[in-house]
Amino acid sequence: MKNAIVSIVLGCAMAVSATAYAAGDTGNTTPASGAQQGANAKSSMSHGEVKKVDNAAGKLTIKHGPLENLDMEAMTMVFKVKDPAMLSQVKVGDKIDFVAEEVDGALTATKLQKQ
Repeated sequence: MKNAIVSIVLGCAMAVSATAYAAGDTGNTTPASGAQQGANAKSSMSHGEVKKVDNAAGKLTIKHGPLENLDMEAMTMVFKVKDPAMLSQVKVGDKIDFVAEEVDGALTATKLQKQ
């Protein structure tokens, strides 16, 4: 009888731990290191080519690859820029890496760097 109870308890413990493992709850809550965060930020940047710089409107037209964070396919579209100084950093034809986000309902380039 004792062996049966021990077997049932061990079986339940194994089932619970297997369920937690399958759900991804391994208890690892270690934050990413600075290098990992930098790599994640770099990988979240999209790649594109500047097609038009509109200083008066504070906008860039960019032919870009997929925007994973916005679930958008590759296309050419117009983006507002977070900081108007970003417009002076680029010219038509420049290859860029950028981050696009929806800010106040408008697609906005929030980070930008030339390749």
